[in-house]
Amino acid sequence: MTLRIATDLDKVEQNTRILVDRLASTGIRVTGITKAVLGSPGVGAAMLRGGAGGLGDSRVTNLARLAGLDGSRLRTLIRSPMLSQVARVVEFADVSLNTQAVVLAALDQAAFEQKRMHAVVLMVELGDLREGIALADVGEAARTVLGHASLRLVGVGANLACQNGVTPDDRNMGILSGLANDMEALHGISLDVVSGGNSANLNWALHTHDVGRIDELRLGEAILLGVDPLYRTPIPGLHTDAFTLTAEVIEVAMKPAQPWGDRAQAAFGEAPVRTGSGTVHQAILALGRQDVDPDGLQPPEGITILGMSSDHLMVDLGDHPVAVGDEIDFGVAYGALVRAMTSPFVTKVEHFGRSVTPEVTQVPTPIQVSTPRSVPEAHAGGDLPYLP
Repeated sequence: MTLRIATDLDKVEQNTRILVDRLASTGIRVTGITKAVLGSPGVGAAMLRGGAGGLGDSRVTNLARLAGLDGSRLRTLIRSPMLSQVARVVEFADVSLNTQAVVLAALDQAAFEQKRMHAVVLMVELGDLREGIALADVGEAARTVLGHASLRLVGVGANLACQNGVTPDDRNMGILSGLANDMEALHGISLDVVSGGNSANLNWALHTHDVGRIDELRLGEAILLGVDPLYRTPIPGLHTDAFTLTAEVIEVAMKPAQPWGDRAQAAFGEAPVRTGSGTVHQAILALGRQDVDPDGLQPPEGITILGMSSDHLMVDLGDHPVAVGDEIDFGVAYGALVRAMTSPFVTKVEHFGRSVTPEVTQVPTPIQVSTPRSVPEAHAGGDLPYLP
């Protein structure tokens, strides 16, 4: 038995295919984002089988993990490149999202030394106040890229809803579309991509009357978890349970519902407020904040999370008959998924349906496991036109 997070690659593939098909009628293609799963090649391959035209990640190390997949698919670095990593960016990313002139110059030099052309998407600030060039400065940024012999300006993009929750709408997406038209007219170029944003753009893209020039979305959370990031509501028709976090019970006891004695702060600040009186059927699991974000942990029905320290998760079992050594399955929201995937203490398991891949040892059946099934792999198709 081991603390682990299992990924159902069938569900990732199916979610990708559904979103690709829905967006196809709008002319928008999908880049699958793997940053929440540590650049898993298995998840990346599932996205490609589902019809994603390319893959993107925020970490160069993750893009390197994806390098062994179908070489015709584009890999995009979706975080502004670190100046100290430009050589690796050029090596492992076909495209990068950029805002800084000094970084563009360094990318140009690295691309020249590696005898490559590196594609650049300029990111524009549309109000969320994360990365982005001011609208008045985009023209100069474009001239900067066009002045570098080893860089190719392939598009413009934006990111919303991540930092301050600014939602994509006809107004800000219209600004991005108009900017793309202006750049092409001003510089006599043709842009291959106008990247509207992330999973938060889905509701807008599928319900607006006109997507304008927007022709790509960078989708991670919607594919992986089947939810709309704006409100964390399920997207109709998508799987919301592609990931299952399983932890082992290490203590079961009847305990008072309320602590006693003088109280100060707990290990991570203010102690949680516990409700009720009498006793609770409490279990402790070998799962802590080093492994997962407790705010994104979804227990089975009838089990309530009481608190979490570095290494222990306390739950009220309710009427569940659980013993020491048993395992309990949890669903995960985005924050919990990211932390579980990056924790060295959590074993990562990938499977099709409930058939575990050969390289992963079969594990005991925990509470609330679904019925096994197998779905054959499909071959991916379709390329993005960013590069010659």
